[in-house]
Amino acid sequence: MENKNITYNLSIQQANKSNVLAYNSNYVASNIDTTFGILDNAYKNTGKQYAKLKMAVQSGKCIDEYCDYENKQLVRLENAPTVSINFIEQIVDELSTTEDTYYDVNNDYSFMVANCMMTNKPGFSKTEGYNIRLDLLEDGSQEIIFEGPLLEKPLIINSNTLNALLNSGNDLVTETPDINADMLKLLIDSGVLAEGSADENGQLLPGAAVADEFVLKNTDGSYDYEIIDIGMGKGRNILKFDLDKIAKKTKPFINAEVSGLLQQEQSVVAAWNVFIARGSSEEEDDQMMQNANAGSLAWDYKKVLPLSQENKQLFEVGYAKYFAKNYLKQFMTNKLPVVEQDAAVFDLEEAKEAKAQKFIQDNKLS
Repeated sequence: MENKNITYNLSIQQANKSNVLAYNSNYVASNIDTTFGILDNAYKNTGKQYAKLKMAVQSGKCIDEYCDYENKQLVRLENAPTVSINFIEQIVDELSTTEDTYYDVNNDYSFMVANCMMTNKPGFSKTEGYNIRLDLLEDGSQEIIFEGPLLEKPLIINSNTLNALLNSGNDLVTETPDINADMLKLLIDSGVLAEGSADENGQLLPGAAVADEFVLKNTDGSYDYEIIDIGMGKGRNILKFDLDKIAKKTKPFINAEVSGLLQQEQSVVAAWNVFIARGSSEEEDDQMMQNANAGSLAWDYKKVLPLSQENKQLFEVGYAKYFAKNYLKQFMTNKLPVVEQDAAVFDLEEAKEAKAQKFIQDNKLS
């Protein structure tokens, strides 16, 4: 079954990045109207309304003897411009998340359409059937209404409701946490890397390496190598690592990171959809047209929130796997010995025979 949010979000992203309309001579020659006149239209009749209410109060011709209704409406109109400015600023800020590098395309695509309208993206003008309207409501709140061909129904956002959401730490559009930055910090803070692997700004240095205590050694204290075939009958040693010890060392730090993320469960869903479910790395994403998305593995915000204990555990396991694949693995793959003579290329058959003989001797099998 088609996921419309993924389909439309990706299509709009690609259209905006491709600048396709700039190569359409008919479009370039056309005169499009991008002026929605949001505030002008919202306030075009407020002057008359204010004068009528003021006159009713001054003449004593109110709905009730105390003019409660009229006075409340006067206050509403006086406060309305400030409410409008704050409301529109909040809308612009919330919709801007759709332009983030790690935007989760499982978010409601209506917000991306609305952002394209607010930022005058090509293809989303009044000429092409789009419109934005701001209504001032009698209860003092306001609502903004987005309409257009790509929207199945108008997108309506109320100012009071938006305030309540933001004040409780929620957003219209879920921002994806930058877990790559978090994992880099985790890699350094966990103590898995040798001292001096990072600079004072927390950036890895070229010589960064796994600490010696996590490198496997023989009973005599020498390094326990894996022999790899490099062709033409030759081989060389590479370091082996104590994966269980590394897992135990990093687990408390991973648990702490996941616990912090779970304070905002919608962000966990975004992280799952963008990073964890597929497990792609930044380098792999750079080779794609857009960042990998979870596709059929994606979590639907409406269906999975609040997160079940099962999904929390699933996320924690996935987070640990992502960390191991994209951050630890690079420091444990084909790493040459630190002992110079052990790093030399050697005859493969002779080395394998020597290693077998040493195993027999160490275990007193002969």
